[in-house]
Amino acid sequence: MRQVRLPQPSRRGILAAGGALGLTAALAACGTEKKDGSGKTEGGKTGPWSFKDDRGQTAKRDAAPKNIVAFTGVAAALFDYGIEVKGVFGPTTTKDGKADVQAGDMDVSKLTVIGNAWGQFNIEKYAGLAPDVLISTMFDDKGTLWYVPEESKDKILKLAPSVGISVYDRQLTHPLQRIQALAESLGADVKADKVVKAKKRFEDASERLRKVAKAHKDIKVLVGSASQDLFYVSGSNLSVDLEYFKALGVNLVEPSEQAKKGSGGWFENLSWENVDKYQADIIMMDNRTSAIQPADISKPTWKKLPAVKAGQVIPRVAEPIFSYDKCAPILEDLADAIEKAKKLR
Repeated sequence: MRQVRLPQPSRRGILAAGGALGLTAALAACGTEKKDGSGKTEGGKTGPWSFKDDRGQTAKRDAAPKNIVAFTGVAAALFDYGIEVKGVFGPTTTKDGKADVQAGDMDVSKLTVIGNAWGQFNIEKYAGLAPDVLISTMFDDKGTLWYVPEESKDKILKLAPSVGISVYDRQLTHPLQRIQALAESLGADVKADKVVKAKKRFEDASERLRKVAKAHKDIKVLVGSASQDLFYVSGSNLSVDLEYFKALGVNLVEPSEQAKKGSGGWFENLSWENVDKYQADIIMMDNRTSAIQPADISKPTWKKLPAVKAGQVIPRVAEPIFSYDKCAPILEDLADAIEKAKKLR
């Protein structure tokens, strides 16, 4: 799996799911003072920092990390909590130099980009940042850090402690909780008005999507991703967003387990000639720059699909930025689409 179109075979097709596990951020406080879970003691003194990640590994420093290097999407989520990073790796800038969708609200011109594509990771540049910690997501149950090249991971991981947040086979709420806990450990004020409002908006959006899905059970939603030769239909298992949509009652098109076998359970490969295999009223399409976008698909079979002809094609944020601020609109937009959709068959 070289890049990552939503689940795409050659790219490892990994976009897993995220469920609500409990927080496991632990801060070691100085002396006998009690910890408040924010990276500081109750007396306000900075103490040693530690964070137990989803591999069960605990990253430790003498103080909360300042020189943070993270996968772009994780860095964007931390930015929403007021935590800025020194360096990023993963899709950060597009060919024209603009911010990639996974960069969120970060000013990419101020970031040191260690690697902008799959397989790219400049170890010398990384070492030059004197990193305190490296943070990424994980799309499998083997502890593989996303966008950290397998062939050079040993050299990379020797340079600083690392933190892995799982987005595999669980619901969206899990990485949201874990990233917030991580941000808090790094010094973020998670009780700030902005943060509290963002979480409330997410919770309200979840409840609204649940009600809309219940009221429109007949609306079928297909989740796809396009490449030059193949169309990928994602199943709801493994992906954090899709598992959450399903839990809220969204009627998702589900490829059979046999059909998904070649991708490790993520998606089914369809030739463009067979793109009409499944009936759908709404099609959600991978919004990442590694995937061909709907406006650029010229295949005649695509243009004949009922959802395409009806204008019921919407973006799928295939790799969400795991902050409540960025995930609430995903739920709101899907609820809007389902509420407005016409039943096509």
